[in-house]
Amino acid sequence: MKAASIHVLVFVGTCLLSGCSVQPWVKPYERERLADPMMQFSRDAMSEKHFQHVRDVREGARGATGVQGGGCGCN
Repeated sequence: MKAASIHVLVFVGTCLLSGCSVQPWVKPYERERLADPMMQFSRDAMSEKHFQHVRDVREGARGATGVQGGGCGCN
């Protein structure tokens, strides 16, 4: 009985550690499809950049967009 529980623990541990792989999830040859312009959220990049600027100025709490400063106009 003890040997069976050890085997089960080893099996479960192996299954859990198999998720810690070092290979990327997206292969380099698959990335070209993700970079396709059809996969972009916005079709008009200039318009999207303007709307993002307006949102950044109005909403000072918005972050993680790579912009310095806040809603107060400080840069």
